[in-house]
Amino acid sequence: MCEYCGCRGNDAIAELMDEHDALLGEAHQVRRSMAAGDREGASEHLRLLVRHLDTHVRREEQGIFTALRDANEYVEEVELLEKEHAAFDSAIAGLDPAGPDFERAVSTLFVELDEHIERENLGVFPASVVTLGARGWDRVEQARTEHPTFLDQESPDPSR
Repeated sequence: MCEYCGCRGNDAIAELMDEHDALLGEAHQVRRSMAAGDREGASEHLRLLVRHLDTHVRREEQGIFTALRDANEYVEEVELLEKEHAAFDSAIAGLDPAGPDFERAVSTLFVELDEHIERENLGVFPASVVTLGARGWDRVEQARTEHPTFLDQESPDPSR
């Protein structure tokens, strides 16, 4: 992940990036459970990841993405990222932990999620720091208030 552009100096962006790190960590837990043959554990970790992903996506779309669109900046990239969010929702809805393709489908989803996160971290997040004005950041802060971060609010252990 990029650490040199300075966008982590913005609290809202840093928080979204920290959530990305947490989501990738949760994906790792799902993979570990699957590798151990523990589909039940994988499903539990996946439920936690999905809950966190939903909160995160709402914050992105109602905050950064809306602010960029309102500023008429990076609109095509924002639309592409939103389509990917919708594709994640569809892929998640189609997962069947008892099905024979569960592990392949989850692995494919996580590869796509990783690529998506990298594009946000290296694309629209740094771009937003230099393009959004006061009204845009007000929108981002409103989304942060309406959809608080999941970081440090729950135990990473879904059995708790």
